[in-house]
Amino acid sequence: MEATLIMKPILISFAVSIAAGPVIIPFLKRLKVGQTVRDDGPRTHLKKTGTPTMGGLLILVSMVAASILYVREHTKIVSVLFLTLGFALIGFLDDYIKVVLRRSMGLKAWQKMLLQLVVTGVFAYYMVNMSGISLAMRIPFFNGRYIDFGVLNVPILFLVVTGTVNGTNLTDGLDGLVSSVTVLNAVFFTVAAVGTNADIYPITGAVAGALLGFLLFNVHPASVFMGDTGSLALGGFLAASAYIMQMPLYLPIVGFVYVAEALSVIIQVVYYKCSGGKRFFKMAPLHHHFELCGFGEKQIVSWFSIVTAALCLAALWGL
Repeated sequence: MEATLIMKPILISFAVSIAAGPVIIPFLKRLKVGQTVRDDGPRTHLKKTGTPTMGGLLILVSMVAASILYVREHTKIVSVLFLTLGFALIGFLDDYIKVVLRRSMGLKAWQKMLLQLVVTGVFAYYMVNMSGISLAMRIPFFNGRYIDFGVLNVPILFLVVTGTVNGTNLTDGLDGLVSSVTVLNAVFFTVAAVGTNADIYPITGAVAGALLGFLLFNVHPASVFMGDTGSLALGGFLAASAYIMQMPLYLPIVGFVYVAEALSVIIQVVYYKCSGGKRFFKMAPLHHHFELCGFGEKQIVSWFSIVTAALCLAALWGL
């Protein structure tokens, strides 16, 4: 495959995001969709109150603008777009409640989970009945071998998709953190798609380009946040890409940061209840724990990105 074919969707989405940023960000400011910082978060984050959120729209516009050009020739893109935009809609509703109704927690937990299960259910139906793709999973580091969990395949799909989406959402707490980590994941899936002759390299590349452009506005100090509109969408993108390429078992490797963030929340809640009110971490998710240990946002984002880059290289070796 020619390098120009691979680079084209990346460059298109990158250019669109750079061009759209100065339009969308002022528009969000005029709408007064400023971030409402949680009262129980780190005190240093209070200065971020009012920074425009819902910047995930910039990522989505760039990604769709580039990938839609390839839908006719690369039909599997549609399924990735569906899961990405489906979760983006859930995130948009969550952000709307936060910034318009001024309720910092957004959708109630049960509402968010119900909507996630509905979107995941549609994707599961497509994978089982329409995609022609087996739910058997490629085993990392085992030379193209697969494992099939039989009747457990669909329940595992629900667990993987919702787990990935919520892990990505929990990671969105520092300027540029999710953007930096996910752009590396998108590059990994682009290389994997090309190497395995998958049909989705245009959209994985488009997401990489969109995130590179978004990072220009999202690095510390961020002029815009992606909000749940962006973080839930990116989780959906990762889960869909992994399943289309039969690579869910690679997600805990390349997405180690998301797993660690989610586990830190689970550990914190369980330990708090079992210990009668004590905390295992200073604050969860994990990035807040490091903040309260005295590390700066840029330092934490750099660490998490370096770990992700190393694990993506290891995962490529595992192919």
